[in-house]
Parts: sequence; structure tokens; C-alpha cells
Amino acid sequence: MHFAVLGPVRAWRADAELRLGPPQQQAFAALLLASTDRPVTAAEVVDMLWGQDPPLSAVNVVRRYVGALRRVLEPGLPRMATGRWLLREGGGYRLDVDSTTHDLLRFRELRTQARAADRADDPADALELYARALALWRGHAAAGIPAQVRSHPVFAGLDAERLATVKEAADVALRCGRAEPVLAQLQGLADAHPLDEPLHGRLIRALALTGQQAQALETYQRIRVLLAEELGVEPSSELLAAHREVLSVRSAPAASMPLAATAETASPARDDLLVPLPRPAQLPAAYEHFAGREAEIDHMLRHLPAASGPDGPGAPGTTMVINAIGGMAGVGKTTLAVQVAHRVADRFPDGQLYVNLRGFDLHGAAMDPAEAVRGFLEALGVSRKQMPDSPEAQAALYRSLLADRRVLVLLDNARDADQVRPLLPGAAGCLVLITSRNQLTSLVVAGGAHPLTLDLLSPKDARQSLVRRLGVDRVAAEPAAVDTIISLCGGLPLALSIITARALMNPTFPLSGIAAELMEANGSLDAFDGLDAATDVRTVFGWSYHTLTGEAARLFRLLSLHPGPDIGTHAAGALADRRTARVRALLAELTRAHLLTEEAPGRYRFHDLLRAYANELARDGDGEGEGDSEEERRAAMCRMLDHYLLTAHVSASLLDPAGVFPSPTPSSEATGTPVALGDAESALSWFSTERLVLLEVARQSVDDGLGGHTWQLARLLDPVHERFGHWHDWADLQRIALAAAQQLGDPVGVAHAHGGLGRACSLLRRYPEGEEHLRHALSLFEALGDDLGQAHTRRALGWVMTRTERHGEAIRQTRHALDLYRIAGHLSGQADAMNAIAWYEAVLGDHDKAMADALRSLSLYRRMKEQGGPYEANAWDTLAYAHHHLGNFRRAKTCYLRAIAMLRRNGDRYNEAGSLTRLGDTYAATGDEAAARAVWVQAVDILTEIDPPWAAEVRAKLQTDGTPAAVTE
Repeated sequence: MHFAVLGPVRAWRADAELRLGPPQQQAFAALLLASTDRPVTAAEVVDMLWGQDPPLSAVNVVRRYVGALRRVLEPGLPRMATGRWLLREGGGYRLDVDSTTHDLLRFRELRTQARAADRADDPADALELYARALALWRGHAAAGIPAQVRSHPVFAGLDAERLATVKEAADVALRCGRAEPVLAQLQGLADAHPLDEPLHGRLIRALALTGQQAQALETYQRIRVLLAEELGVEPSSELLAAHREVLSVRSAPAASMPLAATAETASPARDDLLVPLPRPAQLPAAYEHFAGREAEIDHMLRHLPAASGPDGPGAPGTTMVINAIGGMAGVGKTTLAVQVAHRVADRFPDGQLYVNLRGFDLHGAAMDPAEAVRGFLEALGVSRKQMPDSPEAQAALYRSLLADRRVLVLLDNARDADQVRPLLPGAAGCLVLITSRNQLTSLVVAGGAHPLTLDLLSPKDARQSLVRRLGVDRVAAEPAAVDTIISLCGGLPLALSIITARALMNPTFPLSGIAAELMEANGSLDAFDGLDAATDVRTVFGWSYHTLTGEAARLFRLLSLHPGPDIGTHAAGALADRRTARVRALLAELTRAHLLTEEAPGRYRFHDLLRAYANELARDGDGEGEGDSEEERRAAMCRMLDHYLLTAHVSASLLDPAGVFPSPTPSSEATGTPVALGDAESALSWFSTERLVLLEVARQSVDDGLGGHTWQLARLLDPVHERFGHWHDWADLQRIALAAAQQLGDPVGVAHAHGGLGRACSLLRRYPEGEEHLRHALSLFEALGDDLGQAHTRRALGWVMTRTERHGEAIRQTRHALDLYRIAGHLSGQADAMNAIAWYEAVLGDHDKAMADALRSLSLYRRMKEQGGPYEANAWDTLAYAHHHLGNFRRAKTCYLRAIAMLRRNGDRYNEAGSLTRLGDTYAATGDEAAARAVWVQAVDILTEIDPPWAAEVRAKLQTDGTPAAVTE
């Protein structure tokens, strides 16, 4: 089979093309092919095919399309059979395709290879790969399906991917001096995007490079006239530079031309809350070689029908607790809980939730229940904008979402009952499995939980575990050695697993030799004194530790200093002061020895006991060798913090290239190498991976007396927190930063922390608190004589004032900010402040003045190297709003479309929704009700996830005659 969506929607079996059915069925196939990274829900298909007015039979029609498509793909497939290709999973449907069967996945694979080649300084190979990728496109994505269906954001997103890739390929081609492979693509897309200046700049250079100077000049004149007629603006600096190059008959791209760094358009938003909630499937993988524990499993399964759920007697509706003797770690609580959860998961059709509560973290950083609730809400489809502010309200929403649903919840490594209670469903129907080292007595007494004390493995189960891993023959050949190993491991599954790994890595070693080495060892972990055989865990750990190379042993010790839930390769390299390639080899050595777990590529995690053991070694040694001195440990911590600080600085420069946020420059004493982040997309990916780690790192830096790193790290992460909506985390981080800076007596850090905390609180709609912090920041910046800090703070105060209906004050505050930006020579700040003033004027009804100031803002943006960003897009939106209210509807539409295109390129979905809403108002004002409804529907799709009250306002427009109401930014 082969599938295509990069052009007309098509499918082939061998060499025979298949007929995919009527137009709506083809559209359904197109949506499946465009959504390769997730299942497509029936509700999403209904929304795509029928919009706001689906027929009563819509869901049944979708099911018929599913069956029909399956039979097209697999003739002779029995009715109701799933088949090979079109699968039902995750509450929706998914085509089982890969890069060998689907042109979109092949395109993305080739593009990834091209980017890698370009990063490896092989532009010729990169250009060939880009050309192969772009050759897969045969027109617009999903061409040929009904136009109203093809307007769905997922197809627009694919077209945007193509546009971004063509620009990337053009940059490589121009650097290679070979424009022919991309010229046709540039010309075709330039016709489709007549006002895209960066695209036309590349086309002009490509035409000149191929000797077509006359056509290059004609292309420039055409877009220059169009910009003047449609937008009333002059060409950008990039277009002017391209024009000058043609006039000077240059045959190579300008050395100063910026390379394309456009991120791919974000995936479509999740379904809104009017459709079924997502079906989370968060359970960790079950252990492949699980053995024994049958009595415990039977005990747990007996309790499942003990309560009546919403479907009557026998439905699961009970809370179960698993706790180990004396709170012992490593006894296999999580392994057993996961095994049971997988066995009964089919009884809970609404999904499975999982969280590691880190109740016994070495550094005391147990997870706040509120953080766990927020994670569960996100898994259940609740966006950050939809979350209530208070932890109590978030927990109430969580219980409401689970009411009348059957969900399995696994709460791993709980500290106590207080940590668990906010995470318990409020009604029967769900199963909760809890693991803890403590006995959760109050849950048993007051919550009706069923306790299970998990004992050590019996000799029989331990032997069965060895047989599963090492094979019957090897175990049977040395029964006495096996008995010794089982005895010395003390029935502790974790210890047995380490010994088994040793035997597996050395298949020629006799088990008697391993048993003899264990018998010669001595010592125990202090935390397990008096727990009989379990005291031999340190013996086992020490034996594995002493098989390591010196470098790997040192890394093992230093990793215990890292406070986060997991650690990446680059951070590990910083701790050990080793290059990335070398530290990868050391991490692999630790993983093979079962002393570290690689939970995802390049992400490593300690078991609690192993972390405790490594920390003991780092501080005190093990009797045979000294530990690491306090100076060595502090130096390692400083290197790690420097690594995060330097990487955050790179991330901030990529996500905020215009410097709208003030970013402190890292100290010249900072050491280490940051993660190589090539573009905004990779910066966002780094932040998403490290988000929780960075919070813990900030806390640890305060505890270790390194608070100077804390406030700088918090400040550097401001752009990504604000832009992508992690406002609760942002507020938490800035509170830590404020405490750190106050502890140091650093007025600069205190000022920046107050400023960041003020903006975070304001975005969380805590306006009085936000304004109070901003005014504290302003006073400090004034005392410090920091004009730029004052400007940023006054700009933020202006935003708070307009949100609280004090528009005149907002203008005065922002004009003061503008004056300070001018004094500081901060061009992007001037442009941003000027646009803010224009918007406030427009809200007050002074549209002529607003237009003039918006044009001044645009003029400033177009003087900067970084053009086409989200802040410039906001200026186009303001200009469009002013045009609309002055009756210049044609120009208003053009400006809105330009703003929307920029916002989409930069992944700013919140402001994109605002521009779409106001564009709909403009369409409605000109009598084009169909176009108005189309863009309002797109706005609702976005806002339902990130701002439900605003979504309701826009949805109300769709239920009226379309007359626009006032919409505020």
C-alpha cells in the first residue's frame, strides 16, 4: 500500500490506484493521512465535514465511512472487522502508516535528514535531500477535496510546512550557489503568497543566481507595487537588499542574508470540551520478565468487584493501597502495580492516568499534589487557560471530569495520605492503585482503602525470576550458586535485578563466581538497618559499583547531586566536566550495569535507593575510596547550573530574537557548553523536556547558596513561559527566584524577579497581585538607574491597566516606557510600546491616531533584522483594527491575513485567534457571512483550548446573524 496527501488524496495497492469513495469519504481519508501523530476522533471528523450544523446521523455516517474505507483498502474484509490499516485507538481512528507507505512521513523524514546534513556542514547533500522532499508535493495538501473542508487547520498546517521547507531549501541552495533545484518551488509558492516578503526575497536572489536578472527585477517591482497598494508600506530591508544585489549583478547570496529558521506550524488544537474527553493511556510499560506475586495479584483482583460503579454491581469502584514492609524501597511495589494495572486496564474504557509522586525523593522534593492534579487535567484535555487558579478548584474540576467515568489511576511513590487525597476520584467507577513506603492508615480507616503489605520475594519467586532472565539451563546447571545468590539478594527484586544484569552481560561467568564475590562483600545501607536480609543491598550496589571504570564511578557519584526527576546527557556532561560523546559512553556503562535507567532517549533516572547510595559515596566514600570533597561537589553543581543558564540564554535569544524581554548576560565566569539549539523549534523542545527539571534545579540552587543562578535562569525563561502559557510554573519559578535574590541581597535580581512574577500573576488574571509586584520592580529599577528595566516594567503595567479598564493610564504609562526605550536605544521595545499605545487608542475610539501610531510601530519593526515575528504581527493586527473602524475593509482584511500568517509561523495561537475573530468581524461588516463564519469557527477551535470565556463570545457570533460585537485583545 502507498498513500498520498501532498496534493490530491490518493492510495495505491501495488500499482493499482484505489477509488477512495465520495467527496466526504475522501475528506475523511485526507484528515487521517494529515494526522499521522494522533488518532482522529469522530467528533473531529463531524466538525470538519459539517461544521456547526451536523445532521443527527453524523456519527453513524462517519462510522459507515470507516467501514467503507477499510473495505477499499482491504477487499473482502468482513463487516465490523478492523483490518490491517485503519485502526481504532485512543478514542479515535488512525491509519497505520510509516515513511515507506505515506508521502507526508517520507517528506518529513527527508527534511529531517536535510537539516542534519546542513548542521553537519554538508550543504550539497542537504540540498539534494531537500529537493527530494519537495518533489513529493504535487499541489496544495489534500487538493481536490471540498473547499470548505480543505480550510481545516490541519491542511493549512501542512501547506505551511511546505512553505517553511521551501525557504529552508532556498537558503541552502543560495549558499551552495545552485538555485535551480528550488527555483520552480519558489516561483509556485510566490504566486500563492504574493505578499510574503521573505519568500520573494529568496526568489529574487534565486532568479539572479540563474542569470535571470530581468525577471528578478520584475519580481521586485511587482511586490513593491503590491505592498504599496494593498498595505501602504515600503519593501522590507530584506527585499531592498535582494534588489541591490540584482542591480550589482551579484551571482551569489549576500553573506548577511539570514538563514531561514521558521518553525513548522503547530499541530491542530485538541477537541474542545463539547466532544468526548481524550482517553489517556499513561501507564508505564509492564515488566517483560515479571515473575511470581500471584498471591498478591489474586488478593488485589478480588477487591475489584467489591463496589458498584455506575454500570451496576461488579463495576470497579475501589481504592487499593500497596505498601511495603517498613516503607522499604526496591521491593517491587511499582512493578506489581503496573502489572496489575495492565491486566485490568480493559475494564476501564475511559483510560489510565499515572504519576510518580516522588514521595521519598532524596532532596525532599516530593511532588505537590496540585502539580499532579494539573498534570492529570492536561492529560484529560483541559488546557492551561481552562484551569482554575486555586488548587482546590483544580482538584474539584478533576473530580468532576472523572464523575460517571471509568478511569484507572496509578499514584506511584506517595509520601502520605495528605499527598494522595486531592488525587482521589469523588465517585465510584474508578480504580486507584497507590504505592508508598508508608502505611496509609488514614486512607484505610476513613477512605475504605484495601491495604496490601508487599513482602520480599519468596525463594521460589526469586528463582522463577532468574529462570525468566537467564534461562532454564543456566540456572539448573548451578543450583547451589543460585541458592546463594537468592539468599544474599535477600528477596529484594531490585538487588536481584542488578545481579541478573551482571550475569547477562557476562554470559561466560559461572554463577558460582558471582555468588562467591557476593559472599566476600560486606556492609549495608544505613536506611535499612534492622530489616534483616534487605541490609545486603549496599553489598550488591557496592559490588556493581566497583566493576565500573573510574570515570563511570565518578559520574555515578556526581549524578546524585542533580535534583531533578531525570537528567539529560548534556547536563550529565556538565556535572562530570566531560564532552558529550564521552559522557554518553559513561552513561551507557551505568545503564548496562543497571545502576541507571534510560527512560527515554538521552534521559536518565535513578532509582531512589541507588540515588541514596551514590550520594553516600559522593559525600563519605565507601570505606575503600574517598568520596568527592565539598569543593569538588560544589564545582560540579556550579558547572551544572552554568550549563542550564547558558542553554536558557541561547533559548531566549531564539524565542525572542528582537529582545522584547530583558535577558541578563551570563557571567564571563560561567563554564560549560550549552545544548546546541538551532532554531525556535529546538528551543521549545528543550524547554518542554527540561521544564520540571528546571524548577527543581532552581530550588536546589537556593539550598546550595547559588541563588545568583536562580533569578537569572528564571528571567531567561520568561519568553517561553509567557509565549506558551505555562503561567503557573512561571509564577512558581519567579517566587523561588525572588526568595533567592532577597537572600543574596541582590537588588538587580530582586527587581527582575518582581517583574517576572508581576507579569505571570497578571496573565493568571491576578491583577492586584501582579500590579503590586510590578510596582515593586519599578521602584527598584528607578533606584538602580536602569532605564531599560523601567521601560519593560512600565510596558507591563500598561497592559495590566488596560485589562482593568484604565486605558488612559495605560497610555500614559506606556508613553513613559516608550521614552525610556528611546533613551536606551532599544528598537524592539520602541516598536512594541508604540503598537501598545496604538491599540489602547483604538480601544478608546481614536482610530486615526491609532493607525498613525501602528504605522510608526511597523516602520520600527521593519528596520530590525528580525522581521515577521509575533510582535510585528500584533502591529499588523492593530493596523487592521483601525482600518476596519475607519471603513477601509479591504485593507483591514489584507492586514489581518498578514498578521495571521506571521502568528501561525511563530506558533502564537492565542493572538492568532484574536486576529481571526476580528477578521470575521470585518467579513461580516462587508456582508460576507460565509467567510466570517469560517474564520470564527477557526478562532473557536483555538480559543476553546486556551481561553474558554473568549471562545464562548465568538461562538455566540455563530449563533446570531453575524453582526460583530466588540472584541478586545
